[in-house]
Amino acid sequence: MDNKNMAMAHIPAEKFQFAQRDANIKDKKLETKPIGYFKDVWIRFRKNKSSVVAAIIILILVLYAILVPMVAENSYTLALRDTTYLNYAKLPPKAPGLEWLGWDGCSDTVINTANYNIYNAIGLETGCNPIREVYETIQTPGARSATYEVKLDSYYKNGMLYLTLTPEQYKALLDYQSETGLQVVYPAVDVSQFALESSKSDANIWYEIDAKGAPAMVNGEYQDLYIRDTKCEHVFTKDITDATTGAVKYADLMCEKCNAMKYESTRIEADDGTLSYAVVTGSSGATAYKVRVFSYNYFIYRYGFEPYFIFGTNGFGQDIFTRLAAGARFSFLLAICVSAINLFIGAVYGAIEGYYGGTIDLVLERVSDILGNVPFMIVATLFQLHLANKVGPVVSLLFAFVLTGWIGMASTVRMQFYRFKGQEYVLAARTLGARDRRLMFKHIFPNSLGTIITGIVLVIPGVIFSESSLTYLGIVNLESSTMTSVGTMLANARTYLSTDPYILLFPALFISLLEISFNLFGNGLRDAFNPSLRGVED
Repeated sequence: MDNKNMAMAHIPAEKFQFAQRDANIKDKKLETKPIGYFKDVWIRFRKNKSSVVAAIIILILVLYAILVPMVAENSYTLALRDTTYLNYAKLPPKAPGLEWLGWDGCSDTVINTANYNIYNAIGLETGCNPIREVYETIQTPGARSATYEVKLDSYYKNGMLYLTLTPEQYKALLDYQSETGLQVVYPAVDVSQFALESSKSDANIWYEIDAKGAPAMVNGEYQDLYIRDTKCEHVFTKDITDATTGAVKYADLMCEKCNAMKYESTRIEADDGTLSYAVVTGSSGATAYKVRVFSYNYFIYRYGFEPYFIFGTNGFGQDIFTRLAAGARFSFLLAICVSAINLFIGAVYGAIEGYYGGTIDLVLERVSDILGNVPFMIVATLFQLHLANKVGPVVSLLFAFVLTGWIGMASTVRMQFYRFKGQEYVLAARTLGARDRRLMFKHIFPNSLGTIITGIVLVIPGVIFSESSLTYLGIVNLESSTMTSVGTMLANARTYLSTDPYILLFPALFISLLEISFNLFGNGLRDAFNPSLRGVED
């Protein structure tokens, strides 16, 4: 007799009594609703705060990748496709209302005297001085020029540019000036008076310069070289007709003698009515106008908003904010396609291995071992060298991911099938005459779904990281005017790391957030689907 029974033997019988002697005991109706499998998973998952936060971050990144390209057909993105002529490459981030955070489109730099004079001239002519602040003037003893440490507005520094417009385009621009009062076209310059040949193509030089390019000051002021139109009396009776239909487009707008267009638009303050705002070029049958426009205001005229880029622009003048969204969308789509294909192949392959076992499992395992030992980077490199020319780099990269990417999923499914195929419900179904295919995919596979979902979710960041590594190393090139990827943006930004680090910062920040968030999210899924594995490292 054990100690417990001996102790009970010494308890007097009168101390024993029924707890419910006269009670009528009945079954009670359950007060709570039954909880399904996935609801139970959700209850466990949401208790993991870090995984929930990671899921929210992933959702934000996915929405960013989806929504921004969807809005990409508006005037903002259309502007980004043809602003190369505006010299908007490597502009720092600028966001209205966030200037106090340093997102003001300015950068601290050192400029020489020649650039200092040009930037000052831009400010005098337009009222938008690129030089926001001069920190220090460094004068070298014995030297005529100096260097300046300044805070430079990168969005103003481009200043003027030359454009050649048709009469219709020029007329539309003048009408816009008259309606809005925004000065876009500035007086034409008599470049024949420039001492330097190289200065004739610089639209920012509107003033008299010496043989070394320095401004010829009089009483400390720039001396303009604007073209003053005093030779022609302008008889505006010439019509512009459509070459196809013969219809009159504009009447009384062009001078019969000099082909000048009547100027009834906004003028600069220094204009006494004699300044010319365009140089007429071309033949009499194909008249064109060469004009000087302020690039900042011309951007507003073309696209309807002031130029600002939240993440700045890259070395090609493309907006990083929209370009990164397009690259993220491509990376997500590639990863999802790879995950879906690998899930299908791996599920079928692993199910056959795990269900039948024996010789079939042994043979199939050796095949997967051989393929699994082939380095992925070598596979991707060979495919890019020999297959990309035929099917394109994207399809070639997809083949490289699929060739060996399904092996991990097959191993996971195989393990789950070995775990569940001997369970009682499987034996019962087999006894009732269920076929192998039904047993595999109707009874065993659904019970393995939790582990499979966790594995397939973690494939997505792995594919994105691998693609980024391949493109960063230059093995794969996915760059085009209409397509890019996060890895491609990282690769292109390498050369600007020391001069313009923000070009690399935002793609690197995106992929870092993505990888960390997916890692935490995957851990949360694993713990929710398999509570017994909580805290266990894979």
